[in-house]
This record gives sequence, C-alpha cells and structure tokens, in this order.
Amino acid sequence: MPIKFESQQWDQVRKHARQWWTGELDRPLILARLQGYDAGRPASELPDCEYTSHYTEASPEAVVDRWDYNLSRTRFLGDAFPTVRPNFGACVVAAFLGAQLVNRPDTVWFQTDRPANLAELEWRVDSENPVFSRIRDIVQAAQGRWQGDVLIGITDLSGILDILSVFRPGEELLLDLYDQPELIKQHICQLQKAWWHYFDSFASLTAATNPGYAAWDSMYSETPFYMLQCDFAYMISPAMFREFVQPELIATADRLDNAFYHMDGPGQIRHLDALLEIDSLKGIQWVPGAGQPDIRHWPEVYRRIREAGKLIQIFSSQCDGSLDALDILTDQLGTAEGIVFVVEGFKHQEEEVLRLLERYNVPS
Repeated sequence: MPIKFESQQWDQVRKHARQWWTGELDRPLILARLQGYDAGRPASELPDCEYTSHYTEASPEAVVDRWDYNLSRTRFLGDAFPTVRPNFGACVVAAFLGAQLVNRPDTVWFQTDRPANLAELEWRVDSENPVFSRIRDIVQAAQGRWQGDVLIGITDLSGILDILSVFRPGEELLLDLYDQPELIKQHICQLQKAWWHYFDSFASLTAATNPGYAAWDSMYSETPFYMLQCDFAYMISPAMFREFVQPELIATADRLDNAFYHMDGPGQIRHLDALLEIDSLKGIQWVPGAGQPDIRHWPEVYRRIREAGKLIQIFSSQCDGSLDALDILTDQLGTAEGIVFVVEGFKHQEEEVLRLLERYNVPS
C-alpha cells in the first residue's frame, strides 16, 4: 500500500501555504502528522533512528525504505504533507569542509583535531567529500523511489558562526570577535558562499521532481525557503549580533523567497529586535530550551513578533504534546492568523486532532 497522500492533497498544501506566506489565509496552518497506523507493507529491515548518519552500513535504498515504512504508518491531517530529510546533525556543513562527523548514541558531533589558527583557515568546497557524497546518494535514491510524491527536505546546514565555531571552538571564537573582527568577517563571507553552494547543490538534485522546499522544521514552501539560525549568538551581545550576524542573515534572507529564524533559548531574546528589523525575514520559530517554561508562557515574545508583522511557528512537542498550545497563543494574541502549528502525535489522538482542525476551519 502506498503512502496515504493523494495528488489533490498536494494541490491543497500548495494553495494554503502560498496564502499563508503572503498573509492572505484567514486561519492558521495546522500540520498534523499522526503515527502508528498499519503500514500495509512489510516492515523495514532497518531500525528507526533519528539520525540518518547512524545508518553507517546501510545502502541508500535501505535508508529510503525505512523512511517509506515510517511514512506509510503516518496519517497526514490538515495542512500536513509527507516529507523526509537526511539528518546528519546540525552543522553538517562543517563536515563538508573537513571537520570530523562523530556519531554518538543520541546525537551527532563535529570536531577537529585541534583549534585552527584563524589566519590559516581555508574553505574548500569538495563535491567528493564523503559526508556530502553519502547525503547526495541518499537523496538521489529517495528521488528515484518517490518521483515527487514525497518532499525531500534539505539537510540541516546550520548557521555561519555555528559552522566556524567547530573550527574555532568556544572561547577562541569569542576572543576572535574582539581581536580580529575584520578577519572574522572575511571568514563569514567565505562560509556564506560555501553555505549557498551546498544549499543550491541539494536543491538542484531534486529540482525536477520535488514538490517544493522543506528543512528540518516541517514547514512547506513552494519556492526557496530555509530555517536560518545562529545558536552561537546566545554568547554575544546585541551590538556584536548586529555587527557579525545580522548582515549575513539579511544577505541570505534576501536570496530566499521565504526565510524563518530558529531562535533557540532565552539568551537569544536580546537579539529579537535585530531579527525583527530584517524585512526579508518572514517569521520566527521560538524554542525556549530545556528547563525553561514551555511556549505557552512567553506571550511577550510572541506579541513582539506579531506586532512586527512576522509569522510564528510552534510545535505541540514544545508543550508536552498538548494541543491546547494553539488555543492559548490565539487567546494571547487575539488571532490565530499567521501561526503554523505542527502537531506530532499518534493514532489514538486522531479524534482530538480532528476537533482541533474543525475549530480552526482547517480541512481534514
């Protein structure tokens, strides 16, 4: 039995997403993916795994078959759609540029043998890099299997300073911002060119069949889109953010039709004004972080985002899987328009999800 998603559903996804991105949709987007249904096909030979890089010995076709099995056990409700992405960990561009990718039991890590001298760092794009080649082979196998029925998202390219921090960890990079600011800016410019090379490379691999663009955040865009970030920014001041981060975010967002920013942790709230100043940045995904009150407890952050005319993304998983999060945020803001709510749930929640969709006039 094929993945339970028809071509006419793709038409609806495109239409409603297009209206949402342009502010013409009078309701929120609700992307509900429920797992646990009968796949209607034999189980995959591979175990389920969050990180694709952990499948070190599996063929690309076996990896794609595992994805197909997962998708076959999923029901897509509301504005949801089938999508996959090769997850080799955040900052995988660092591996493309020579860092070591280290698979650990519950994560992926990137490292170098020793911190490099900033003046000696060089960035060479290598289309035969083994990590890049592995992702490319998996993407091509997915494209061959599904022929556009499933959206193949771009792997997590991370942020520019996050990539640089793999080669100049922690304190070294912080001191560099003070001691060698112009050299840092040169590296940012060079890394941004490499970032775009890899973005374009992955986009071109699937251009003939892919129904749109997606990243790790579960959203859909018919035209070029990405979730931008700079996790390193929690360690720097607003002035430094404006000097070293904001310009490259502006340049990248200007090249994308739809750009979002992943704002991770309370330490990034001080940069919110600088983010909201970026006209081409369409929206903000706010992640309070481990040990912090969940997304229902930050109305002032969401009000600032909304008042700046930006879009908002929230996940049910950011509030113990509660479907009440959208209702609470809607009450706080006075409207649900401009919000995309990603529901990650299971079969037993289907009736609850259907009631949620009905409340917000979202076709099921």
